[in-house]
Amino acid sequence: MSFDVDVETRLGDFALAVRFTAAAGLTALFGPSGAGKTSVLNMIAGVLKPARGRIAVDGAVLFDSAQGINLAPNHRRVGYVFQDARLFPHMSVEHNLLYGYRLTAPEARYVQPDQVMALLGLEHLLARKPGALSGGEQQRVAIGRALLASPKLLLMDEPLASLDAARKEEILPYIERLRDEMRLPILYVTHAEGEANRLAGAMVRIAAGRVTA
Repeated sequence: MSFDVDVETRLGDFALAVRFTAAAGLTALFGPSGAGKTSVLNMIAGVLKPARGRIAVDGAVLFDSAQGINLAPNHRRVGYVFQDARLFPHMSVEHNLLYGYRLTAPEARYVQPDQVMALLGLEHLLARKPGALSGGEQQRVAIGRALLASPKLLLMDEPLASLDAARKEEILPYIERLRDEMRLPILYVTHAEGEANRLAGAMVRIAAGRVTA
């Protein structure tokens, strides 16, 4: 699996023009705050439309301005993990995890709940509500929920940014397991160089809306 991104847009006075290709494994989109990293993720996810460009995942075109292709977000098979977990507070961990799984056609599923629960160490949390979880536990559930929709690409937007150092150390090994065991392309946004160096097999550096390396 691989994905190709070639997009341009303007957000007020900010011009964004980014082009890169990445393969299975974890690619870090690295750069300072305000560089345009989250905007790139939003264009891939389909919540921000580029002015021009092309986005393809595993050969499937999600957006192509020249051909007039712009798939709706729910048809892109792109998982998105945000800085804050955004779990459904009234649902148990188990029901949060199964939300995307139940919306995914059986023939499109490539991962099962038991597999994801074991991968992320969630088996003992299933009956709890999100309010009874630590920040690190909430993020693991959010990652699991995204995975159980069987995405072709997983976007992670600074998923550790709101956690303290101890919670970051708790969740990093789970992200490494996800990277190593799922064979899924992951685009991981961060401005923490140590985090990028630890997790990423490839790195795209971005500054002021441009790829610099």
